[in-house]
Amino acid sequence: MRLICDLHLHSRFSQGCSKNTTVKLLAKWAKIKGIDILGTGDFTHPEWIKELKAELTKEKDGIYYTADGQAFVLSTEISLIYTQDGRGRRIHVVLLAPSFAVVDQITAYFLTHGRVDYDGRPIFKLSASRLVKDLRNISEEIEVIPAHAWTPWFSLFGSRSGFDSLQECFGDQTTHIHAIETGLSSDIEMNDRLDQLNNIRFVSFSDSHSYWPWRLGREATIFELEKPSYAGIVGAIRTGKGFWGTIEVEPSYGKYHVDGHRACDVRLEPSETRRLGGICPVCKRPLTIGVLYRVEQLADRPEKAEGHSQRFLKLLPLHEILSIVLGKGMTTKTVWDAYWKLLAVGKNEYDILIDVPRERLLEAADGRVVDAILAVREGKVTFTPGYDGVYGIPSFPGIATRMTTTASDIREERNEGQGKGKSYMAKHATKKSKEKPRGQKGLGEFFG
Repeated sequence: MRLICDLHLHSRFSQGCSKNTTVKLLAKWAKIKGIDILGTGDFTHPEWIKELKAELTKEKDGIYYTADGQAFVLSTEISLIYTQDGRGRRIHVVLLAPSFAVVDQITAYFLTHGRVDYDGRPIFKLSASRLVKDLRNISEEIEVIPAHAWTPWFSLFGSRSGFDSLQECFGDQTTHIHAIETGLSSDIEMNDRLDQLNNIRFVSFSDSHSYWPWRLGREATIFELEKPSYAGIVGAIRTGKGFWGTIEVEPSYGKYHVDGHRACDVRLEPSETRRLGGICPVCKRPLTIGVLYRVEQLADRPEKAEGHSQRFLKLLPLHEILSIVLGKGMTTKTVWDAYWKLLAVGKNEYDILIDVPRERLLEAADGRVVDAILAVREGKVTFTPGYDGVYGIPSFPGIATRMTTTASDIREERNEGQGKGKSYMAKHATKKSKEKPRGQKGLGEFFG
């Protein structure tokens, strides 16, 4: 059984996230997207954990289920801000837990170090090594995964506050780190360039700040297990047995792929950054150094060396594709109408993106849209790379490019109805979709 899992996301109680997110809406859109197992996110927050315990009423083998059968794994993200070796460090980690009983113990532990009620992603003055050691004393079943491991501001290898190695960060607890999250701005090929990551699994999750399908599941990890179970997922992460691979976006799409300054409209490749000594040519202040630069800085293997440690797919959310081809914002009626027409010829969004053949797609969309979907499948999309918090811009062969993920799109998805798209966002948040058969039969052609 192949299971598509997105285990890193956030509730309405995390800063900068949709204020309308509920367990019910996460479950609804996970099914529409084609996600088999979701992370709960934010399990330390006192209000969110109440909702989780009320909604996830069935448990089997460490997997929790809603009344309509959507599966969840208990997860959260923690921010660690501390000083080590004379430098300020800011590291985010994802935690997976096997039960509500263990979650309660984790929360009690964090309450001895600070508060958990002000944000779904709370901050603690704890070192990464201390955190791993203390959590293992609670339960060895807890999994700790460095989140978005390369982004500049809050990550393991981040240019602004990170480390140059796993060992430097986790010390004598390094043997208990089995995976890192690639994040939007890096991919498997980039991570393969570091010898120190030879025995590390590369996982991908969305870090979604809303339940909308252009965020949820934009990156995910695929497991191949006999049945859904927490032990199976964690065992696959730790040993590789049952670990199939990942769904990624092209790293140039990520907001921190290359170097630059958003305010100065400066985007630079690493070679140009080195020539400028890391200084912005406009404002003369230090540039925000992106993921590609850091990978090149730490790499001890050539780019695209023969063979890869894992299988992967590269996709784009269907709303992104439609927005570009149709020249409309992702939250507009035009894009929503096109989205639902396409969903009618597939089992879910992943099925449309990966498997539904051209002739079936043409029953629901014009040739330009279909060609764009196939271009994503075939790796024919190019990108103006993202930098300093700005998403990269996809370009499809023969299709004029418009900026996707506009500021108004982000406002709409976070506030769900404060702007001109209110009626459409509200409508689709609650729209009842036709129930479709679950499972991975629609992915059979790709998965073989």
